Amino acid sequence: MLISTAAATARIREQVHQVDAQPYVGREYIGSAPKPGSAGYGQDVAGDGGPQAYLVMQPPRSVTRPHFHQTNQFQVFVGGSGRVGKRRADPVTVQYAGANTPYGPIVAEDDGVHYFTLRQEWDSGAKYLPAQRSLLVKGRQRQLIGVLADDDVPASGVTETALVPPAADGLCVVALGLAAGETATLPDAAAGGGQYHLVVAGALRRDDTLLEPLSLEFASPDQGTVPVTAGPDGLVLLLLRFPRKAEAGT
Repeated sequence: MLISTAAATARIREQVHQVDAQPYVGREYIGSAPKPGSAGYGQDVAGDGGPQAYLVMQPPRSVTRPHFHQTNQFQVFVGGSGRVGKRRADPVTVQYAGANTPYGPIVAEDDGVHYFTLRQEWDSGAKYLPAQRSLLVKGRQRQLIGVLADDDVPASGVTETALVPPAADGLCVVALGLAAGETATLPDAAAGGGQYHLVVAGALRRDDTLLEPLSLEFASPDQGTVPVTAGPDGLVLLLLRFPRKAEAGT
């Protein structure tokens, strides 16, 4: 299964949610995003097992309280400025947090902070600490950080940079740069537990469509290898692959 969502499509799905009396803007990409304030938000609620991906635009000078989730996720910081805990979270920073790994607070600076939340499976929303500590399963925490220092499209050929080197269970984050019109084959989705492809710069040509920056794909493990072709201005793509589900969170 390969799901592709253009940034323009996500823009028309934009909604505003109040989080601690602050207006957070969200754009739904893949699956159903959690809705703060709705029944069951942040509770121990089972989902459909499918992927869940959305973009959050956290308002200026706001704070998202420390929390955790019950599924593995990546967060990719793509706009504004801020920090997660003591770490900077400026574009383009990637954080991996395994299921039941606490993190935060997420602190936005004067221009706000924008980030993708990319989950291996559906989650009902933030489990805030210390209030929901009883839901936290301890002993399998995992957190990794990677930073894309250069998002320039290469003048020729294909470049590949590991932001999070491949682990034995398939977890990795790779940045690929393709010059205009170049084609490459992405690492096999079957080597992990599914993967997201995020367009950072340029455009990804998928069939007859050009997927512009902030467009997103999800490839399930049964999709295998996925070819990508750069658009007329080249392509910078992040591949974010989850650990295999049998080993998820380990």
